[in-house]
Amino acid sequence: MRKLIWTPKFIKASEKFLKKNPELIEFFKSGITQIEVDPFNPILKTHKLKGSLSCCYSASINYYYRIIFEIKSEIIILLNIGTHDEVY
Repeated sequence: MRKLIWTPKFIKASEKFLKKNPELIEFFKSGITQIEVDPFNPILKTHKLKGSLSCCYSASINYYYRIIFEIKSEIIILLNIGTHDEVY
C-alpha cells in the first residue's frame, strides 16, 4: 500500500465536493481507498494525462467525477477532485 499525501488544494476541493454532493461520500471513500491500494485498478479507469498535467493521472470515482493525482515512487499525491471541466 502506498502513502497518500493530501495537498491543501485537494483538501479544499474535497470539502467543497462532499458538501455539494453528500450522496457521493461512499464513492469518494471507495475511490481514495482504491487509489491507495492499487491506483491502476480497472474500476478506477486510471489514465495518464497530457499537456500541462502530463506528470499526473486521473481516476474516475463515478461517471462524472475524477481525482487527479501524481505518483512518486511509493507516494501518491492527491491534487484535485471534481468534474472533467473543473479539474482540467
